Amino acid sequence: MRFGHYTVGGGRVSENIRKIGAGFRVHITEAALLLPALLAGIPILILITGSVMGRGELAACLRPVLNDSGGYIDWKLMPDYPTFENYKRLLLETPQFFVLFWNSMGMTAAILLGQLVIGVPAAWAFAAYEFPFRKGILTVYIVLMLLPFQVTMLSSYLVLDGLGLMNTQKAVVLPAVFSTFPVFVCYGGFSGIPQEMLDSARMDGAGELLIFMRFGLPLGKGGILSALVLGFLEYWNLMEQPLAFLEDKALWPLSLYLPEIGWQQAGYAFAASLITLVPAVFVFLSGQDYLEKGIVYAGLKG
Repeated sequence: MRFGHYTVGGGRVSENIRKIGAGFRVHITEAALLLPALLAGIPILILITGSVMGRGELAACLRPVLNDSGGYIDWKLMPDYPTFENYKRLLLETPQFFVLFWNSMGMTAAILLGQLVIGVPAAWAFAAYEFPFRKGILTVYIVLMLLPFQVTMLSSYLVLDGLGLMNTQKAVVLPAVFSTFPVFVCYGGFSGIPQEMLDSARMDGAGELLIFMRFGLPLGKGGILSALVLGFLEYWNLMEQPLAFLEDKALWPLSLYLPEIGWQQAGYAFAASLITLVPAVFVFLSGQDYLEKGIVYAGLKG
């Protein structure tokens, strides 16, 4: 009895040791992942502190950069004399900032709406129907998705110039509306819907539009919302397309406003960068769960 009791007790001790070891490994893993997260957050912290620094304090911190004198900047995590003067100038005395802000909002909203109208039905067709050359066409979509803008810039320029759309916001919106990336992401979400469910609905007399509305959109919303979140993060920060297709600076998006700010307006630039970052962070946090699901769908089902 004692020996048996000792054996049982030893098993419990071993189990407890294993649990402690597993918990220790989990904490080590969390600490290892926390360090890169903190490093990634340093630029955000610099933006926040720089946006509330006065001009003189910023000049003292950035003197090696501003004067090209060499050496390292002397940054402070907390300004000696915090001020909101930079935000006041940006929000109350700079109408150009708001013009470009609403340009970005308008172009991004138009692109995402167009992708919903064009890309989502196309992805549903690839996932729900069998038709000739289906896999070949989907492969072409994937190849087009992998091509960088530099490769397609000349052909896009010639087409847009022929249509008379150069130096208009449509020159930026229309090519993005027909992007193949949202088709690929939404296709991954729609592919997770069992084909038997769709066939059963057809046997019960449901039309194709009803099946798409009742089954496709609700069950594939992970991929759709993922495409919208990723699309917003991409098109909110457009740089190359507006530079190539828009000559009038009044039509530029907000992402092209920051390069126009010189080093002598460093605090102003910090405040503008932080405000520009807010919508992207809000959209990311709002759609984070669907974003993760959509990425999984695209990776497993694509």
